[in-house]
Amino acid sequence: MKQFKYVIKDEQGIHARPAGLLVKKANEFSCKVTIGKDGKDADAKRIFGIMGLAAKCGNEVTITCDGEDEEAAAKGLEAFLKENL
Repeated sequence: MKQFKYVIKDEQGIHARPAGLLVKKANEFSCKVTIGKDGKDADAKRIFGIMGLAAKCGNEVTITCDGEDEEAAAKGLEAFLKENL
């Protein structure tokens, strides 16, 4: 299991466009990917779960990757977050 934390820097937080892109990126990997905030976790491969977290600018989220390609998933998702959020 690989896990990392990221602080949202986008002024609008995780809104529909980047949430959709995050789902697309998470689905590139076969491992289970979850995103969590304030003790609540959601499947990062489903847009409603991500939107339900209501992550705003300055909030810290935790990404957890668990499965056969978890290393690649963690690196790919961390790079995605830095570029888009």
